[in-house]
Amino acid sequence: MGYEHTNSKGNKYYLHQKGRLFYFSKDPSESIDLPEGYTIIENSITGLPMLKKK
Repeated sequence: MGYEHTNSKGNKYYLHQKGRLFYFSKDPSESIDLPEGYTIIENSITGLPMLKKK
């Protein structure tokens, strides 16, 4: 099981990767661990999680 993030609205999102693109999805299958050197931020309007380099 990969990285799971619960946002401020209570929804669970899982981290995925396709090539060099990282994205969050509600589907837990094939999720990955949080890559080293990244942190999670959340969009204050939509509540969607995003990756940010430290």
